[in-house]
Amino acid sequence: MTLEPLLNASPAIQIHALSAITAFALGGVVLFRRKGGATHRTLGRVWVLLMLAVAFSSFFIHTIRLWGAWSPIHLLSLGTIFSLAYGVAAIRLRNVQRHRRVMQTTYVGALCIAGFFTFLPGRIMHEVLFAGTTVVELVTLAVVAVCASTALVWAKRAGWPARAHRLTTVERRR
Repeated sequence: MTLEPLLNASPAIQIHALSAITAFALGGVVLFRRKGGATHRTLGRVWVLLMLAVAFSSFFIHTIRLWGAWSPIHLLSLGTIFSLAYGVAAIRLRNVQRHRRVMQTTYVGALCIAGFFTFLPGRIMHEVLFAGTTVVELVTLAVVAVCASTALVWAKRAGWPARAHRLTTVERRR
């Protein structure tokens, strides 16, 4: 791993990458934490601001040019901006189900799926993370990532962290 390709990139790419990495980590925390409290609202607002930084900074990145200076990534950025607005509007209208669905979809689509493509050979983030790694190391990383993702999905479906929260609440009463 080397940060050199990212440090040598344009400021727009640096802002985009830092915002996306931070939004990915914070979004994971927001998605797996207890919902509805002041902490959720605060972290959610910060996440929305980070996602807006990711989307808007992409309009200053023109590495892939399919339609003049633009690419499908820019369409994704427009979609992200609209979905963030839609998700915020949904919760302001107290439509929790719609808010949850829109924000989860935005997280998966704009960060997980789009983020996957940043790790393809020839991209800056591929160079940052995988410069000098062997095929065996890459396969090992992929297996670990799939296992970790599966464990997180399984844990969420099993009721974590809500179940853990209930346990700590019961333990506090004792």
